[in-house]
Amino acid sequence: MSSIVIWTIAVIALLGLVLALVLYIVADRFKVEEDPRIDEVEKVMPGANCGGCGFAGCRAFADAAVKAPNLDNNYCPVGGNDVMKKVAAILGYEVKEKAPMVAVVRCNGSCEARPRINEYDGYASCRVKAALYAGDTACAFGCLGCGDCVAACAFGAISMDPATGLPVVDESKCTACGACAKACPKSIIEIRPKGPRGMRLYVSCLNRDKGPAAKKACASACIGCGICAKTCTHGAITVENNVAYIDPAKCKLCRECEAVCPTGAIHSVNFPKPVDKDAVKARIAERNRKAKEAAEAAKAAEAAAKLVEPEKKEENNG
Repeated sequence: MSSIVIWTIAVIALLGLVLALVLYIVADRFKVEEDPRIDEVEKVMPGANCGGCGFAGCRAFADAAVKAPNLDNNYCPVGGNDVMKKVAAILGYEVKEKAPMVAVVRCNGSCEARPRINEYDGYASCRVKAALYAGDTACAFGCLGCGDCVAACAFGAISMDPATGLPVVDESKCTACGACAKACPKSIIEIRPKGPRGMRLYVSCLNRDKGPAAKKACASACIGCGICAKTCTHGAITVENNVAYIDPAKCKLCRECEAVCPTGAIHSVNFPKPVDKDAVKARIAERNRKAKEAAEAAKAAEAAAKLVEPEKKEENNG
């Protein structure tokens, strides 16, 4: 009996050694060498694993950064330029500094401006609500107010304002990771440059209905009138699908568009004082007057030149 036990133990031990040897050989044969710089890059990352960089987490970002020929297509919005400088130093790359970004809520439809026409009594989720119907108001493009963006933010940078029913972004906490923008089924949250000294202008509306319908649904809606685009001398504003958009790369922060907007759909942030609409409109009127006078003078000069031209021809023929 004892010999059977001994032989059993011996066979099992031998089998274990053989299998261990096989596993060692296979592991050695098929092992994947990992660049040690991946660990170094991961250590300097913020560890938020928010996905704002486009990768599943900081480890995946570090792996992609090490394998990339440069850092042009890799950027950590949470760590910002400081972290990217550390990453560049590890990898021996150059990094271009990017302007700080922030989440912007492009909906101006407060409870007062956008009255309810329906009452939702289901699961408190914007995504669920959007799948069921257009929303509680006549505007099918605005905020649904359930706070999916708040739940998605890992930094506590967004909260719902009970007075307006709209999300509010705390830019001191916002990392521009984009999680809130991805969570919003209406796509009303945009990641935009903060602007010089935090000052920026944007159209706080995405209603693509025609003017009368948009105005009826929300008193603060963009009605696509195009006055802002005609007023802007920098070509920063375009109107497409009945809604205006301000290109932050072209905007010079003159605030003329804000002054002439008839519904107040254009918002300004962090300017030292409110816009003086009367003064701005007076400046625009004076500019238009001078432009008109210049155009009339040019037209008169052209007409005079046409009259003189035949006389010159006659003199030459004579």
